[in-house]
Amino acid sequence: MEVSKEKLDEMLQNLIKVCETNLTNVDVDLLKKAFKLSIEAHKNDFRASGEPYFMHPYEVSLIVASEIALDDISVIAALLHDVVEDTEFKLEFIEKEFGAEVAEIVNGVTKIGGVFIGHEISQAENYRKLLLSMVKDVRVILVKFADRLHNMRTLEFVKPEKQRRIAQETLEIYAPFANRFGLGQVKWELEDLSFKYLNKEAYSEITREVNDKRFEREEYLKKFNTPIKEKLKEHGIEYQLGSRAKHFFSIYKKMIKQNTGMEEIYDLLAIRIILENDDPNECYYVLGIINQMYKPIPDRFKDYISIPKKNNYQSIHNTVVGPGGKLVEIQIRTRKMHEIAERGVAAHWKYKENMMQSDRDMEDWVNWIRDIFENVNRDEASKEILASFKLNLYQDEIYIFTPQGDLRRLPVNSTSVDFAFDIHSRVGHQCIGAKVNGKIVPLDTQLNSGDVVDIITSKNQHPNRGWLRFVKTHKAKSYIRKYINKEEEKFVDAGKEIWERKIRKLKLNFTADDIAKLSRKLKFDNSAQFFKSIYHEKIDLNEILNPSEEEEKKEEIRTGDNFDQFADIARKTAGGVVIEGDHKGIEYSYAKCCNPIPGDPIVGYITIGEGIKVHRKDCRNLMKMSNHKEDRLVPVNWPKMDSADFVAGINIKGEDSPGLLTEISNSITNYKSTNIKAVNINTQGSLFLGTIAVYVKDLEHLQRLIERLKKLKGLYSVERYNLLK
Repeated sequence: MEVSKEKLDEMLQNLIKVCETNLTNVDVDLLKKAFKLSIEAHKNDFRASGEPYFMHPYEVSLIVASEIALDDISVIAALLHDVVEDTEFKLEFIEKEFGAEVAEIVNGVTKIGGVFIGHEISQAENYRKLLLSMVKDVRVILVKFADRLHNMRTLEFVKPEKQRRIAQETLEIYAPFANRFGLGQVKWELEDLSFKYLNKEAYSEITREVNDKRFEREEYLKKFNTPIKEKLKEHGIEYQLGSRAKHFFSIYKKMIKQNTGMEEIYDLLAIRIILENDDPNECYYVLGIINQMYKPIPDRFKDYISIPKKNNYQSIHNTVVGPGGKLVEIQIRTRKMHEIAERGVAAHWKYKENMMQSDRDMEDWVNWIRDIFENVNRDEASKEILASFKLNLYQDEIYIFTPQGDLRRLPVNSTSVDFAFDIHSRVGHQCIGAKVNGKIVPLDTQLNSGDVVDIITSKNQHPNRGWLRFVKTHKAKSYIRKYINKEEEKFVDAGKEIWERKIRKLKLNFTADDIAKLSRKLKFDNSAQFFKSIYHEKIDLNEILNPSEEEEKKEEIRTGDNFDQFADIARKTAGGVVIEGDHKGIEYSYAKCCNPIPGDPIVGYITIGEGIKVHRKDCRNLMKMSNHKEDRLVPVNWPKMDSADFVAGINIKGEDSPGLLTEISNSITNYKSTNIKAVNINTQGSLFLGTIAVYVKDLEHLQRLIERLKKLKGLYSVERYNLLK
């Protein structure tokens, strides 16, 4: 179905005319540009009706310009609202060509469009809040209303099952939401169209009866109104009198609620009298005139002028018996009252929807929006006012889906761990990862409204202290702390057991007071911290309890064995040492007193019967010997290789946490492309101790690596692997 160039030009001119009629300012050039892009982007797409797809964004833009009457930015965004989602054009292109405001609205409408796909509508109020939480600019939601309204107007062309799904979603989410934004006419049309597809039989019956009796109803109201008009004219009252249409879905709801037929819905016959005088007393005067003409029904009288509704709605509601015994509802209000009632807080907002007290902030906010929409002077820069609208309701909450479509509410900046604990404490305890929108993410990734989160669990996983750095919910923090405290008790008990074994071995006796004094002396707050430090090996019991020389020797041997293994690897990697001068070829060995390793400044010392001993230049033993026999010193060096690299060791101690080893490796390899030769890590409870062998060019290179590692969170000790202290 082709659309001629003449027809497209006519459509564009019509849109410009509507915009110039209803909006304060219109950027015609930008509007033309958006119109052309919409046609180009959707040129190969067609709707279910068979018409070109770009007719949809065009009709949506007309609704925004005429029925909602926002600003030109909103109209342009309406023309482009499906471009990013359905075509090859990217959001960056929209922002570059049309500006950040248009791009933000287009992006927001796209996001909202995907919220309900695959999810059952079981928590309508939460979904309405979800929509609010997803966007910052109010125009996003208002353009979405226009989009939904046009989709409902053309719903006849889609399959029946899709008709019902969209109609149900519209009735439960969009219609009440539009009403709360003050768009009463939009709300009524959305409700009637939804009703049409959800209950075709009831809809057809009600529309048929209403239409069949329309002439009869109009004739009756003419007869009813004539004496009222004569009396008001006689009293010199300026007024506007009109019938108040009852919408089909509203009639249906009242029939269901009252369990009655249409003939008993009394307010099908209804009129509204709007007085041009703003004096409220005139409303009562008119009420008195009418009550003298027609018999009032006492229990149907409502005085919302003396006692306004909480949304500031004011009017008199009166029901009288008209000719033939038919009941007629009459509303009497001043022009000012009518404007307040129509400004956005619709007359039956709380009265009919049983609004909860928690929605007062929403009510006030909608009042403010509609006040600016309708009451700004036409010479004011309404475009600038609209551009400053930022949604702050529910911005402290996000709404997250489970894979099954259940919706969970969390504080803003919550993470996968918060979500896991919100599901169940067991899920939180065993959480090892998460898929957000199908992609695996780190546990500390912050979630956004609309995310679908799937928690990955393992029976071997447990909470750790690191989680407390990023979780936001009280529930998550409470369970994590509870687990950590329970583990801490285990560490205290284990440390106490180590302590008791040690003092038994040394045949020492300590009372509870003695332990408390020792704890204070070592600057612990209490004995529990003292025992915990014993378990984590943060203190040396041998040093504290003055162990025997034999114990000290055993400890030295164990430490020496580990160092000897490392020193042997480092020296072999370096290729031994180079002896200069006349002493080349003489056997050499490394002195045990200072244990030199590649990178240390060294010198040789000629011994009797053991060849040359290689010492560190700062070795105390060497200094003493060279004072008397300086002629025995021999120049030696580590061999120079092309890369000039040698193996050095780094000792690390810290708190065991997921990903820390990766951080350590990255910190080393990212500095001058340093290569790691070997890693040896041992864990003890929540702590780990380890040695890393690395290739370095010189001691400065090594020192820089150590400084980088010291900056990592979770490491509390980083030093060169060296037997000498």
